[in-house]
Amino acid sequence: MIADRKKTPVLEIRDLRIALPKGADRPYALDGLDLVLNPGEIVCMVGESGSGKSLTAGAVMRLLPEPHVRLAGGDIRFMGEDILSKSEREMRDLRGNRMSMIFQEPMTALNPQKTVGWQIDEVFRLHAPADKAARRRRAIEMLNRVHIPDPESAYNAYPHQISGGQRQRVMIAMALSLSPRLVIADEPTTALDVTTQLQILKLIRELQEQDDAGILFITHDFGVVAEIADQVIVLREGEVVEQGPASQVLNTPQHPYTKTLIASVPDLVPPPPKPMSGKPVVLSGTNLRKTFAARGGLLSGRRKAVVAVKDLSFKLHQGETLGVVGESGSGKTTVSRLVTRLLDADGGEVNLGAQDLLALSPRDMRRMRKDIQMVFQDPMASLNPRKRVVDLIAQGPIVHGEDPLKARNRARDLLELVELSPAAANRFPHEFSGGQRQRIGIARALALEPQVIVADEPVSALDVSVQAQVLKLLADLRDRMNLSLLFVTHDLRVAAQLCDSIIVMQKGEIVEGGPTASVFADPQHDYTRTLLSSIPGRHWTPPVRGTDAA
Repeated sequence: MIADRKKTPVLEIRDLRIALPKGADRPYALDGLDLVLNPGEIVCMVGESGSGKSLTAGAVMRLLPEPHVRLAGGDIRFMGEDILSKSEREMRDLRGNRMSMIFQEPMTALNPQKTVGWQIDEVFRLHAPADKAARRRRAIEMLNRVHIPDPESAYNAYPHQISGGQRQRVMIAMALSLSPRLVIADEPTTALDVTTQLQILKLIRELQEQDDAGILFITHDFGVVAEIADQVIVLREGEVVEQGPASQVLNTPQHPYTKTLIASVPDLVPPPPKPMSGKPVVLSGTNLRKTFAARGGLLSGRRKAVVAVKDLSFKLHQGETLGVVGESGSGKTTVSRLVTRLLDADGGEVNLGAQDLLALSPRDMRRMRKDIQMVFQDPMASLNPRKRVVDLIAQGPIVHGEDPLKARNRARDLLELVELSPAAANRFPHEFSGGQRQRIGIARALALEPQVIVADEPVSALDVSVQAQVLKLLADLRDRMNLSLLFVTHDLRVAAQLCDSIIVMQKGEIVEGGPTASVFADPQHDYTRTLLSSIPGRHWTPPVRGTDAA
């Protein structure tokens, strides 16, 4: 639905410039942005990390990290009112009430010391006073509206006690609680599975239609853009390179940069399957089981025991990529942690070759870790910020007895292998982009020359072009080094392009499995069909692919 142009715009930005501190790679994070967001309209802002998308949101909400990053010019109006002239007290009255923001990383945006219910209740306490019982009812209603299972239990939980996808839904519930006129959504669906993405996008559409709200939606997912956008703005290094109706930008992109981004979107049609008959099985699971006990303490009796993995079996062949797909809470990450012994299973077997890893003592398991390595979802959290990259990569071989000098020389070679400059060896993790940190994580996993790499959502938070580069790198390394990959993902587009076979998990059990091409072409289980039909932008075919962008 395109808004009535005669109405006062919800948000109007003219010639916005945001200055970066001295010594930055460019003088302005944002240089001359013009934007008009009308009531009942969704404007999607797309671009890679560092393009200025999130700083635009920070400027509108008056939440820039001043004085290091500051407004250097321009005009911002909300419902015709000059935002930049308002006092901080006036802005506090606006935030969370008439304008709200859904942040990208809920774990840093939510208070770890307060329950989910307390934090949603705070929105009502500050902006819509009512008695405690009424506020509780409204909070649980919002949790139910964003499809959180067992909302009463989630109301009493702390942020670390619910999944990442559920934390994001809590953030969305808080932002939508008072039906604001402007919602700024900063990558709100990046970490969510496809069915939840579809539900959230539908919720945002409902808000737009019911309340005539304006939505500024920041994303790097062109599937999401194809699903909901009315207008699209493409940013590159702080400058608008293309702008217009969604159908025009998506289907007839004009700028080479836009074409490159669209060409990086993974195809939903998997390539023909590789023959695996005759290849040895390097990793297998048999009747794996894991139950998380009910929570104790203040929440005892309220947080039920969860069967995370139930009688799960799989086989991974040499040189194969086996995808583990399913929704948040399906047990995907638990499987990855069970096979690497980062969690102890309640029963079953995990065989690496002929060795049952679950039967090993902790000391013997440490010796086996060189053969099965893990690449984590968040490289910044998994890399020691106090160590230089060369030491991070060399640490594993040194622990396993390799000469330190030889291990560091090999670490520099591995940086080249993952397409980073050897000069990066002496830098620290915070000096790299997200995509570069993920490459460091891959290099660290390769340092011990493992037979198997377990990758847990390694590209979920990356820009589409960086994601394409990392996926290509993983595929090249797999083929060149005859690696086997157990690849956990909620992104079915990624699974379609990288995985030779997939297993589909629901509530801890495998409901379907087989060659990826066969499962995508003819899904047998209702749940698999639901997942595939929920992929954002599934009906949109990108007009450019790969080298076509050039």
